[in-house]
Amino acid sequence: MYFTHADEIWDVHPNLRALVVVTDNVLGAEQGHQRIKKLAEDIDRRQAAAAEAEMPEIAAWREAFARMGLKPTQYRCASEALLRRYRKSKDMPSFHPLVDYLNYVSMAFGTPIAAFDMSKVAEGIEVRPATGSETYLTFQGESENPAEGEVVFADPEGYAHSRRWTYRQSGKSVVSAETDRVLIVSEAHHDTAADDLAAMEAELHGGLTDLGVRIVTTAMIDPSHRRLDFSYS
Repeated sequence: MYFTHADEIWDVHPNLRALVVVTDNVLGAEQGHQRIKKLAEDIDRRQAAAAEAEMPEIAAWREAFARMGLKPTQYRCASEALLRRYRKSKDMPSFHPLVDYLNYVSMAFGTPIAAFDMSKVAEGIEVRPATGSETYLTFQGESENPAEGEVVFADPEGYAHSRRWTYRQSGKSVVSAETDRVLIVSEAHHDTAADDLAAMEAELHGGLTDLGVRIVTTAMIDPSHRRLDFSYS
C-alpha cells in the first residue's frame, strides 16, 4: 500500500509537510482519558492566547484554501472546525477511542489529522486534484462527485476519501467499531511545520501505545521524500 502527494500539489504548495502513521490492532483500542485530559489543558492554553485565525497552523491552512479558490471562512480545515466547536462547549462528543484521541491531538497542535480505515481503501491514497469522476460517500450514505481540480484523497478505484483536501472526510473509510488497520495523516504548511509534526509524532507514539494501538511504521513527507510504501505483516 502507499501514501503520496501528486506533483501538482507540491507545485502549488511547496511548504507542505506531512506526518504519516500506519497502525493496526485498532480493535483493541481503549479510551485514553488521562492523555486527553492533558491535551485539553494544552488546547485551553492555546485558545486563551489566540483566536483560531491567529494560530500560525490555521493561518497557513487558510492561505492554502485561498490558493485553491475556497473562502477560508466558508470552508475550514478540520483542525480549525474542531477548535471552534471546542471553544464553545469545552467538550467533544465521543465517537471511537482512536478518533477521540486524534481529535484532541489535532486541536492541541492546530493541525488537521485524517484517519482512514485501510480495509476500505484500494491499494493506497494519493492527494491530488480530482478529475471530476471520483465518487465521494457522505456520512449519510449519499454519493457526490468532487469538481474537477478539487483536492481530494483518492484511491485507484476512483473513490475520494475527502472533500476539499482537509475540509471533510468520506463516510466510506471512516474509522468504526469494526476497524482494525488505520492510516493516520497530518499535514501542515506553516513555517515550523516539520518541527511541530516531529513533536506530534512523539505524542502519537506515547498516546497510541497507551490506547493499545500498534504502530507499524511512520514517515515524514516533504519535497525530498514524497511517498511512503508500506505493508501489514
